[in-house]
Amino acid sequence: METYANALLYAIPFFSILVIAEIAYGYFVKNQTHTVNDTISSISSGLTSIVKDSLGLAVILISYPFLLENLALFSVPETWYTYLLAFLAIDFASYWNHRLSHKINFFWNQHVIHHSSEEFNLACALRQSISNILGYFPLLLIPAALIGIPYKIIAILTPIHLFAQFWYHTKHIGKLGVLEYIIVTPSQHRVHHAINPEYIDKNLAAVFCVWDRMFGTFQEELDDVPPVYGVLKPAATWNPILINFQHLWRLIQDAWRTNSYYDKFRIWFMPTGWRPKDVRDTYPVKIIENVYTVEKYTTKTSTSLQIWSAFQLIFTIILMLFLFYNFGTILESYGYGMMVLYGIIVFVGVYSYTSLLDHYKYTIVFESIKLLLGLFVIVSTSDWYGLNAYVSFGNILMAMYFITSFFATIYFSFMEKIWVSSRKLAA
Repeated sequence: METYANALLYAIPFFSILVIAEIAYGYFVKNQTHTVNDTISSISSGLTSIVKDSLGLAVILISYPFLLENLALFSVPETWYTYLLAFLAIDFASYWNHRLSHKINFFWNQHVIHHSSEEFNLACALRQSISNILGYFPLLLIPAALIGIPYKIIAILTPIHLFAQFWYHTKHIGKLGVLEYIIVTPSQHRVHHAINPEYIDKNLAAVFCVWDRMFGTFQEELDDVPPVYGVLKPAATWNPILINFQHLWRLIQDAWRTNSYYDKFRIWFMPTGWRPKDVRDTYPVKIIENVYTVEKYTTKTSTSLQIWSAFQLIFTIILMLFLFYNFGTILESYGYGMMVLYGIIVFVGVYSYTSLLDHYKYTIVFESIKLLLGLFVIVSTSDWYGLNAYVSFGNILMAMYFITSFFATIYFSFMEKIWVSSRKLAA
């Protein structure tokens, strides 16, 4: 966990700079691919995902070291070609994991968040899952285990492989000539994120597009078919935590409502989107039929609310960087339980400020929970996870943040419209 946290110390600022650079580039070329609410939602999704991963909040069905110990046919030395073989093995496993996520109802729930944005930009790459709580990926690395690739190499290359998928989430790069036959490019990945009938469930590879070409899932971006992004059952919320579990909730409801015990079982393993007939007829779900007439999800948010939400996002990023910088110290001094509480506070905070963008009427409930949890940590430890070692008034600073955030939520939830209306009348 600590090694992953150290990697994120560099990854978070690096990705943030690239997102800002893309926004600036879009502004200067007058082709902006970001919207404020969507980008806040995307980055917030990334924050929740790295909290979940860094705290190890998953059930590992089987580990790679176990597979290596029991299946290895050879003992492979640590050389450059071992790293190359390992990277290819990870990429091959990633292709099939991705394909499962698109094709099977249960697995789609852990991937839908990544496709939920109706925009396509670098921030979308950060829409990563928190609902992938079953760690089965090592099973797809059986070929690597058979060869005998050391666990150390797999551990080093796995995050690198993930980070290598960031750059091609952009509209600003066209086709790349001969590279289109070797690696996954922005053009290919635009196809993958599109819901056009010509494009859906295509281009599932992560780094090398050879897998798509080998297994029949490759589709070139067509000049006369502009990609339309999102999912066929629109998320219709800026809250990434809700998006993570929307599909799962629909599956649970359908499994409960259907009269067929067979359907209650098989719904989880059927193709993505499959529903029992009796439930489908009685409880219809809106699905996009004509992608070219889709209206993107939007909410009327004032500039002041967007600025406040951006501040909340930035402050949350700072909290995350503080956690990762002091990961080992916090774990040793406060224990794993308090670290999980740190993560819960981040989760509740993200839930609150993204729900505020949706004008969700119960946002204040979640903000109240965040306030109480934050003050509990401050009062019970007389410090905010060691912040006083860096800032002598760290406790006061964090208390002020939680209280200010609470009252700002009250303002934006209940008072902003009244205040703006009164100013207009006065004018």
